[in-house]
Amino acid sequence: MSAVHDVAAYILEKQSQMTTMKLQKLVYYCQAWSLVWEERPLFDAKIEAWANGPVVTALYERHRGEFSVSSWSCGDSQKLSSADRETIDAVLKFYGDKTSQWLSDLTHQELPWLAAREGLLPGSRGSREITHSAMAEYYGSL
Repeated sequence: MSAVHDVAAYILEKQSQMTTMKLQKLVYYCQAWSLVWEERPLFDAKIEAWANGPVVTALYERHRGEFSVSSWSCGDSQKLSSADRETIDAVLKFYGDKTSQWLSDLTHQELPWLAAREGLLPGSRGSREITHSAMAEYYGSL
């Protein structure tokens, strides 16, 4: 299993500079589709259902306070397997040209985030986990 930082590094190598919100959403979709296509998680870091959509707290701790990023020095894309790269490349082909707001809006319409946010007011803080099973079940049914 890859580290989430290696996934972030690979995404930024392929796409260059982007907002931290977009990076978070792309990493989320890489995890979701790995669970469907490879039937295993891409990384083991927890994903939480925050007000602006799914957030990997391990990434957030590194980019807190930054609006955009262009590289990820704490990750090593060379550690990714060829299957991991294929999954990420497929996700980037579909979602990579979308804006961070479009991606955030999309996650807000999808069951994994909605279920984890159940009972929370819009915009309120939340740290409930979006589980692997919720992602696999939802995205596997699309």
